[in-house]
Amino acid sequence: MNYHKIILITLLIFRTIIVNAQDVSIAGGGTLMDWANLKLYEQKNEELKKINDPERIVFMGNSITQDWIHFRKDFFIDNPFVNRGIGGQTTPQMLIRFKPDVVNLNPRAVVIMAGINDIAQNTGPISINNIAENIISMIEIANAYNIKVFICSTLPAIDFPWSPGLNPGPKVIELNSILKTYCYKNNITYVDYFKLMADENGGLKVPDFTSADDLVHPNINGYKVMERLVLESIKKELQ
Repeated sequence: MNYHKIILITLLIFRTIIVNAQDVSIAGGGTLMDWANLKLYEQKNEELKKINDPERIVFMGNSITQDWIHFRKDFFIDNPFVNRGIGGQTTPQMLIRFKPDVVNLNPRAVVIMAGINDIAQNTGPISINNIAENIISMIEIANAYNIKVFICSTLPAIDFPWSPGLNPGPKVIELNSILKTYCYKNNITYVDYFKLMADENGGLKVPDFTSADDLVHPNINGYKVMERLVLESIKKELQ
């Protein structure tokens, strides 16, 4: 086989790898070519960057954040809030997109709620400390750009319907404890959803704030509690 044939075969193999990589589905809707799903909000981000809003606040998170706008659309219409949640995502994915989806929008503040999908191992096993470190890295990036940070507790969960048997309850408590301690030591506002929304077993209260066949995502009453708590914190810190 001559040199040119080897090059041609190599190029064909490489092209096949690229095409197949584009077809691989990743948690959070991304692909191997866009693991953090940066494309999802790319166009909307470009539009927002043209609009100067000194009161803008970005909500960064997973499906709990993304679904918020569907359950309580007026919450994002009546306030200068931008929703940048992506369902299924984990903290390393959010960390990758923190610059384009948060910092580049030049917000006054960011509200971060993350970690439950890491505990569910959506993108593979990860320690509680590593989850916390990813969230802390987002805090550090925001601080570098003078963006006020609000860290929300990870919501309680007694089990994951899509990944059962992982015993998430104690892990959520551990993660929240690390985040709360860090926030206290570093003068970061901590919004404690967990305290009001957890049942005696460390799960999200059923049927108060979620359904028995979900256990993870808030219902409309759950979002109303979250809205009250986060708005109280925002008003206290920013007004």
